[in-house]
Amino acid sequence: MRFSVYQISRKGGREKNEDRMGYCYTRDSGLFALADGMGGHPEGEMASQLALQTMAALYQRDARPSLEDPIRFLQDAIMAGHHQLLRYASEKGLMDTPRTTIVACIMQGSSAYWAHCGDSRLYFIRGDKLVARTRDHSYSELQQSLSSVVPLNERYNRNVLFTCLGSPGKPVVDTAGPILLQEGDRIMLCSDGLWGTVEDDDITRHMSSRTISDAVPELVEVALRQGGPKCDNVTVLSVEWESAENDEVPNVSTDALGEEVFASTIQASVGGGGEHADLSEADELDEAEIERSIREINEAIRRSANAAAGKKP
Repeated sequence: MRFSVYQISRKGGREKNEDRMGYCYTRDSGLFALADGMGGHPEGEMASQLALQTMAALYQRDARPSLEDPIRFLQDAIMAGHHQLLRYASEKGLMDTPRTTIVACIMQGSSAYWAHCGDSRLYFIRGDKLVARTRDHSYSELQQSLSSVVPLNERYNRNVLFTCLGSPGKPVVDTAGPILLQEGDRIMLCSDGLWGTVEDDDITRHMSSRTISDAVPELVEVALRQGGPKCDNVTVLSVEWESAENDEVPNVSTDALGEEVFASTIQASVGGGGEHADLSEADELDEAEIERSIREINEAIRRSANAAAGKKP
C-alpha cells in the first residue's frame, strides 16, 4: 500500500481551534479522520479529540493488519466516540455534552470506504472530476434535496445540523464503499471552515490541477481570505493513492511493515488520560503499549533501511 498525505489546520478568526485530524496505518490498511468540535456546547476541542482518539484506539485493536469489515468498523467506531462523549459529560458533571461532527475514510486493499456524521465533508476526486462528496446532515442540505419533491418556503441556516456526536439522540451515520481506487485518486477531508467559503467547483479545480502539497495550503488560504476576520477554523487532510508526489509530501509505503506494526498521528491516550482514559475496561491503552508501538515502528523502519542497503537485520 502506497499513498501520499498532506494535512493542515488553521485557527482562522476564532479564539481557539476546535478541529482535529489525523491518520493511522498498518501494512494493509489506512484510516484518515477529521472532526470539528461544535460551538455553542462545552469543550468542543475535547469532543473532536476524544472522537478521533476513540476511533484510533479501536483501529489499533482491530486492524491486524487489515479490518474484517471496514464499513462496520466505521459505524461502530463513530458510535463508540459518541458514547465516550456522553460518558465524559456524565463523569465531569457537565450540564451539556461536548459535541462534534466527524468524517473518516478507510483505504484497504485497493478500495476506499467512508462514513460521516454532521457536516465535515469528504471529497473524492479522480482526474479533474468530482466523483463523490458526502451530503451534510444539515437542514439546509436536506431542504435542497427535498425541494423538488416537497416545496419548502423557509430557508434554513447551513450551520443548523440535525445530528452529531454527543447529541441526546442516536447519531445518524452515513457510509459509502467499497469504491475501487485508481492511481492518482485524491480524497480530501475538510471542516466547514473550508467548504463554507470555497465552492465545490473551486475545490475540485485546485485539487485536480496541483500537487496536494500545493493545492491544500492554497485552498486553506483562499478560505481564510474569503471568510474574513471572523473566519471559522479551517482544517484539511488530503490523501493521494499510489502517489508519485514530490519529496515535500510524506510518501508512505507500508509494504515493509510487519503484521503487528501500527503507526498513528492521533494521540493514543483516550480522553487525555487519568480518570477519563478508559475506552472500556478491556481496551485501555497504557504507556507501555504506546511505547511498544513506537519501538515496533522504529524497528520496522530500521529493518527496511538495512534491507535497502543490503545489510542483515
